[in-house]
This record gives sequence, C-alpha cells and structure tokens, in this order.
Amino acid sequence: MTNYENKLFTGERSLFGEHNAVISNTTFGEGESPLKESRNIEIDNTIFKWKYPLWYSKHIDVDHSIFETMSRSGIWYTDDIKITNSALQAPKLFRRGKDIELTNVHFSDAEETLWSCQNIKLDHVQATGDYFGMNSENIRVDDSSFIGNYIFDGAKNVEVHNSTFVSKDAFWNCENVTVYNSTINGEYLGWNTKNLTLINCTIESDQGLCYVDHLVMKNCKLLETDLAFEYCSDIDAEITSSIVSVKNPINGKISAESIGEIIFDDDEIDADKTDISVAEHVDSK
Repeated sequence: MTNYENKLFTGERSLFGEHNAVISNTTFGEGESPLKESRNIEIDNTIFKWKYPLWYSKHIDVDHSIFETMSRSGIWYTDDIKITNSALQAPKLFRRGKDIELTNVHFSDAEETLWSCQNIKLDHVQATGDYFGMNSENIRVDDSSFIGNYIFDGAKNVEVHNSTFVSKDAFWNCENVTVYNSTINGEYLGWNTKNLTLINCTIESDQGLCYVDHLVMKNCKLLETDLAFEYCSDIDAEITSSIVSVKNPINGKISAESIGEIIFDDDEIDADKTDISVAEHVDSK
C-alpha cells in the first residue's frame, strides 16, 4: 500500500487512477477529479475542497473526513464505498453508484443527492435538501432524519426503521416501501406508490396517502390528516387516532378512533367496497 500523509494536492487529476493507497490528514485543494478511477483506497481525516473527487472509483473507505461545498457532484459512478463519521456539505454528491454504506454522516446540503443508486445502507444519517434518494433502489435506513421535499421520489425496495421525515411529497412514485416506528410530517405523502406499508408510525399529512395501490397501515396515528386515501386501492389501515377526513377510497378497510368527515363525491366510486369502522360517530356525505 502507498501511504500519503499530511499532504496537499492541487491541480486536475492529482492522484488519477491511484490503486491500493492509504490517505491520511490530507487536503485536496482546487483541482477537479483528484481520485478519479481510483481503486482500493482508505481515506481518513481528509478534506475535499473541489469538484468530482471520486468518480468511477471502486472499493473506497472514508472516515472522519469532510467534503466541502465545492466538492459538489463528488461521487458519481462509484461502486462499493463506505463513509463513516463524516461531514458532507456539497450537493449532488452521489449519482449512479452502487453498494453505498453511510454511517454517522451529516449532509448539510443533500439537494439532488443519491440519485439512481443501488444497494444503499443509511445508519444515523442526517440529510437536509430536496430530492434526496430519487430513483434509487434497495435501500435500508436506520435511525436517520431527513428534512427536505420529495424524499425518495421514484425509489424501489425501501425499508426504514426509527427515522424522521419532514418532507412534502415523500415516497412518491415508489414501489415496495416499508416504514417502521417512524415519524413522517409533510403534505401529500406517498402518492402514486405501489405497495406501501407503515407500521407503528406517526404521520401528519395534508391530503396524504392518495393514489396508493396496496396500502397497509398497522398501529399508526394520523395527526391532523385530511382528505386521506383518495383513489387509494386495496387498503388495510388500522389507525389509532382520529382522522380529519377520508375521501373517495376505492376499496379495502379503514379503522380509526374517529373520522371527522367521510366524503364520497365521485359517482364511479362504490362506497360499499370500503369497510370503514370507527369508535365514535362520524358524519358522511
């Protein structure tokens, strides 16, 4: 292994094609693509200041490092990368990579990050920014928090545990999403998604959970959630709170402590195909 320690690298492609190296306490200054086409690299306590640091790379391990704001679009087409205990300040940081593992990582600007990636593990990740995780698949999330709109738009095969989402339009256009023991706050949750399961979750969403094909909810709370389940099919929803209003569900069953209003105003929807049960009296129209 080649060792680089206490170095400053500048200029374009400063360590282009580097193989089998350990990089410690080093700064990559101005200069694009410093580690493009690298292989088998261990990085710790290192700062990346400029664009495209890790493109077309493989087998990368990064610990206690910083990707500054201008290291934008930094990790594209890279496979088998692990980043731990690091601060990621740049937007658009991951694209079209696979086998990505992020642990104890903070994204201060996660805009358009993790697009079209595969086989992702997120553990104790904090991310702020719109369109995080778009069109990615095979994702496991644990003990993480996300602030920003359109989170995981178009994602497939997502499993989430003990996490928090503050996000308008989270989980749109998805397939096969299961969320456990989490909190989701934001308008229009889950539209146009197929196979969405929520277990032991707390949700607050204006017009949330509409246009979903096969929705399962177990022991969930819907706080101040109105016009829920519109054009939603194959519903199995067990709600342990009140719901402000339910509108035009296609079929299935919904149970709740109470529902402020049940609305069927589409003549093509047969209200008898949805079994709605409540503990308290509701008005319907």
